[in-house]
Amino acid sequence: MSPLVAALVPLVLAYLIGSLPFGYLVGRFRGVNLFTAGSGNIGATNAARVLGRQYGALVFVLDLLKGAAPVAVAVQLAEVLRTGSANALGSQDVLRVGAAALAFLGHLFPVYLGFRGGKGVATGAGTVFVLSPLAATLAILAWVLVLFASRLVSLASLVAAVVLVAVQLVRTPAPFGESALPVTLYLIVGTVLVFVKHRANAKRLLVGTENAIGEFPMRQPVLRSLHVLALGLWFGGAAFFNFGTAPAIFASFKDVANNGLSDGTRVRRLTPPKANQEQKNDLASALAGAAVGPVFPAYFAMQTVFGAIALVTALSWWKRGGVHRRRVFVIAFALVTVAVAMPISDEVTRLRLLRFSPDAGIASAARESFRVWHFVSLGLSFVTVCATGVALAMAGRLPNEETPPQPLP
Repeated sequence: MSPLVAALVPLVLAYLIGSLPFGYLVGRFRGVNLFTAGSGNIGATNAARVLGRQYGALVFVLDLLKGAAPVAVAVQLAEVLRTGSANALGSQDVLRVGAAALAFLGHLFPVYLGFRGGKGVATGAGTVFVLSPLAATLAILAWVLVLFASRLVSLASLVAAVVLVAVQLVRTPAPFGESALPVTLYLIVGTVLVFVKHRANAKRLLVGTENAIGEFPMRQPVLRSLHVLALGLWFGGAAFFNFGTAPAIFASFKDVANNGLSDGTRVRRLTPPKANQEQKNDLASALAGAAVGPVFPAYFAMQTVFGAIALVTALSWWKRGGVHRRRVFVIAFALVTVAVAMPISDEVTRLRLLRFSPDAGIASAARESFRVWHFVSLGLSFVTVCATGVALAMAGRLPNEETPPQPLP
């Protein structure tokens, strides 16, 4: 067997496994043809609607596994058939992505049912869990959050697909570089296909006629708990970093630059004996910047995640009007300040390094720009803390099950 044929075998098997119509089979086992019941789809959502939640969960797990399994074993299977064949199509990631794509397409267009399949959310999620576990995990969390807040499975699926691509683009250093390109393209194309398969749902979402799943136990208590927890962590983390951690770090390094280390190595000086005060201040600023700078990506990621949770949960109470709509605007404003602060923080970090350029002209210009953008960055952080504090205070008036929604104006 040639290396190319050995590499193609896992791809063919991936399509055949992805084509297994578990929703249709489970429905037939229960005496129901899902093509003619409910929405006419053989996916987990319609299975849950027609057959019951337990059967919907079973279909979801089976569809997820039929996406994950072919991707997980593609390279190993090719190598068993012929050593070195895993690279016959390029890198091993190309083989994995090929298996993922064919398993996904198998669900969308199964050969066993005349190429009439489901919408691919569960199967696609299974493939991504193997290719990009972090992106898949965050997408699933987004799906659960939006489903709890809206009770709209289609909306949750579309949001999860967008989160999937967004995480890949943000978290991958070079998402379109040679090594990451196969996975990035797969996620983008897969997301487009999910939107195409959900185009009817999207139209109903836009006009407000999309069917929602029924109310489920503990939904409101969970939403309220998530809302308060997200706001508390967002406000607490931002306030502590801006008013506690960062000032303490800068003050500590200033003391080190002027007086030496504070522990048992205090006798070791970091500054030259004849350094003037300006040089000591430069050293203190450089050390503090080096300590704080790497924290910013995680800091902004934390704010984005908690802000998104707070906003989505707040939107679930939008129709109740009054304070519930105002809280949405406050949280959205706070998220906007975070989004604006991110690129400004990157610029501040860039200018912080340029201040010490050996070129006096570049260093002088960088110092002037640094003062301006650092002040703007601090101001935005202060506004974010204030806005999240207001939103947290407004959480004292969360709705309960007995509070009826107010009619739309």
